[in-house]
Amino acid sequence: MNKKYVIAFDQGTTSTRTIVFDEKGSIVSIAQKELKQYYPQSGWVEHDALEIYNDQLETFHQAVSNSGINPKDIAAIGITNQRETTVVWDRETGKPIHKAIVWLDKRTTGICKSIEDKGLSSYIKKNTGLVVDSYFSGTKLKWILDNVEGAQEKAEAGKLMFGNIDSWLIYKFTNGKKHVTDHTNASRTMIYNIKNLEWDEKLLKELNIPHSLLPKVQTSSSDFGIIEYKGIKIPIYGVAGDQQASLFGQGGFEAGIAKSTFGTGCFILLNTGTKQVKSKKGLLTTLTCSLDSEPVNYALEGSVFAGGASIQWLRDRMKIIDKASDTEAICSSIPPLNNVYVVPAFAGLGAPHWDCKAKGSVYGMTLDTGKEELIKATVEALAYQTKDVIGAMETDSKEKIVTLKVDGGASKNNYLMQFQADLLNVEVDRPKMIEVTAFGAALLAGIKAGIWTKSNIAQIREVDTVFSPKMDKKTRKKNYKGWKKAVKRTKSK
Repeated sequence: MNKKYVIAFDQGTTSTRTIVFDEKGSIVSIAQKELKQYYPQSGWVEHDALEIYNDQLETFHQAVSNSGINPKDIAAIGITNQRETTVVWDRETGKPIHKAIVWLDKRTTGICKSIEDKGLSSYIKKNTGLVVDSYFSGTKLKWILDNVEGAQEKAEAGKLMFGNIDSWLIYKFTNGKKHVTDHTNASRTMIYNIKNLEWDEKLLKELNIPHSLLPKVQTSSSDFGIIEYKGIKIPIYGVAGDQQASLFGQGGFEAGIAKSTFGTGCFILLNTGTKQVKSKKGLLTTLTCSLDSEPVNYALEGSVFAGGASIQWLRDRMKIIDKASDTEAICSSIPPLNNVYVVPAFAGLGAPHWDCKAKGSVYGMTLDTGKEELIKATVEALAYQTKDVIGAMETDSKEKIVTLKVDGGASKNNYLMQFQADLLNVEVDRPKMIEVTAFGAALLAGIKAGIWTKSNIAQIREVDTVFSPKMDKKTRKKNYKGWKKAVKRTKSK
């Protein structure tokens, strides 16, 4: 095999990137572009799907150009994407009929209420692994069909197409030849049955969604079509939603491995193997990255809606930090907090609480509380929320997590990672290369292309730092008790 490089498209909530990896799994070049956010109403969040495609195309060309590699040496492309963000486009023109509705968006709360009133919550939990929430794609798709003039009629006539961002990018990059998705993205729609691995006909009927809208579902490491670059045909061989791609990139393709990605949100996944563990603690059951030759695995997932987003809030709205990286030095420079907590429920509370009406709050402020304390409490909230999820996972799975593998932008923060280890009383393992989400997509593509095998992941993944717990038991217990009290006061009911 003379092909030496694999490319990852990493399309996230706040940025769009392309990363070139060599056959050793090292990064050759990165190109990135910040993604514009649209807020048409309170609680509404949108992206421009055409901007996303154009940004991905631009970063793709830039990354390949900057790398200096011969495009003929590119073996394959993998795509990883923000999940649940919903695009509907016209089958004839290829143009979106509405802006993409982002996973954070809360406009479909009313639709969710009507689904609950019909008594469908337990059916959805049992068959899709999800809870009824505006977070997922199904209700966003219904909202577009209900609110864009003529959309329902066009959908019923077979003239519209739906997809999460992966399907949209594949459609655009293959010049409309492919309308497909993978198991991981399909499992985040709330209309895909994770037991029989098919679109759920009962839910499609309840939401009035025609089957013709939906992409074909296939394994995460398979043939998703061809991208032409300067006359060279490059296959798309890997596709996965960002959190499952991260789990795969961390080597989490076996039961018992847990990881937390500290991104815009924080996402914690625990691979439970071929067994579908049904959570009693507000966690989701989702599908992990799938390979053609192996049975599909399940994972428990807990989502913290506001992770890095709360740090962005400090920077962009509160304007009390210049950049996110400043928080580490600030947190380390002041004494431990005395019962000051920020509960960043800006988009409601995720797992294990699932309270979409909760609002962000600050507790325990006194006249001694300054901006440094507010910054520190916001950073620590990421660790507290992660502990909430890990605790629920351990209860559901009846397994004790002994190491937490971490990645994502905020995992660079040494103060946060040490505080996380202290709170959990387990080791926190951070790899040298924290771009494991993109690497997971590259691995899926590279495995299909014959560049790597699963056994290569352990060799490629190098540990940067293992953070061991240092906090005494009494302090840990006191801190977490205060956090739980703050969350209780934050809840809407």
